[in-house]
Amino acid sequence: MALAMAMPSEMWSRGPAYGNPQVAYQWGAPPGGGGGYRGGGGGGNSSVIDKVLPDMLHLIDSHWHQFPPMNPLWHAILGFVIACLGVVAISGNGMVIYIFTSTKALRTPSNLLVLNLAFSDFCLMFAMCPVMVINCYNETWVMGALICDLYGFAGSLFGCTSIWSMVLIAIDRYNVIVKGLAAKPLTNKRAAAWLLFAWTLSLVWTIFPFFGWNRYVPEGNMTACGTDYLTRDWFSRSYILGYSYFCYFLPLKVIVYCYWFIVSAVSAHEKNMREQAKKMNVASLRSAEAQQKSAEGKLAKIALMTISLWFMAWTPYLIVNYIGIFDGHSVITPLNSIWASLFAKANSCYNPIVYGISHPKYRVALYKKFPCLACSSEPEPSGGGGGGGDTSSVASGVTAVSSEEH
Repeated sequence: MALAMAMPSEMWSRGPAYGNPQVAYQWGAPPGGGGGYRGGGGGGNSSVIDKVLPDMLHLIDSHWHQFPPMNPLWHAILGFVIACLGVVAISGNGMVIYIFTSTKALRTPSNLLVLNLAFSDFCLMFAMCPVMVINCYNETWVMGALICDLYGFAGSLFGCTSIWSMVLIAIDRYNVIVKGLAAKPLTNKRAAAWLLFAWTLSLVWTIFPFFGWNRYVPEGNMTACGTDYLTRDWFSRSYILGYSYFCYFLPLKVIVYCYWFIVSAVSAHEKNMREQAKKMNVASLRSAEAQQKSAEGKLAKIALMTISLWFMAWTPYLIVNYIGIFDGHSVITPLNSIWASLFAKANSCYNPIVYGISHPKYRVALYKKFPCLACSSEPEPSGGGGGGGDTSSVASGVTAVSSEEH
């Protein structure tokens, strides 16, 4: 048996559940468990960490020792799901990057923010998808401690940058639609400064674990790595609290604030338009086509979709982290923790749809370059109300700024 061959130091690293069926039972692992696991520890004390490489054992929290090996079918399902997410995210964001960089009409300061979002999402899945697929195939982490650190760092860096890119897009829309002509116009230099802020903030928070403030460790079913939310000392917990504030609560607060006032401003404008039309004794001041594409309705849908997808993607992972740092360990299992991580990664698939395909000029360029992938049978006109960007086309009605200027 693999357990009998283990060195004493290795058994100590694996935790107290090993070599003691009574302790294993107290920790929640059934003494005769194993659930049809292929290989590994065998016998009554088999665990989810049985296949972990010896040089990785010092990174495994004792919490995971209590769980029997996962059914190999779950590894196959997780590998399939992350592979599908990777294909969608890499191809979708790659398409956004190509079209935005190769289409002159889309090279605007506002679109630099959208381009940065697509780039960070592309890098996120490009760095994480192949690694996790390989580990799911092997049913454990097989790439060593260094790659685990880099994997966790890349996921945190690109994920946090994507979050702040969404914040910057919301702020830009707020300035154009709510402040209107009173807002300082976004220039290429100013957009670059915003993006530098986003990348710097993300880098600062994700590099701390390399210097001892928290660490990157295998999580869940041992096929992915992330921040350590199970260590019980407050120094490590304080990192999770600080990181979650600057990369979840603060961005969420800003996005909700911006979109709340955006929808309010557009709603007030629509109301004024209706009242003005009533005074002029006309049905509407808009054309029939413009009525069908109401700015108010489009903005409300985009705002609702943005905030909803935000919660869907990041909240499960945040909940798992907070349960971990506040001693609710009994709720965290290898399966639910890894699914929460996958939900967060899935956000990179949503963003091309919300910020790319909903962009009028993007749809026109998509039709011209890839007609088979276009969202409609005919391209929209490049001028007029449909020609502006997602920000500018809606803002034009509120601020009287021509959409072609954007």
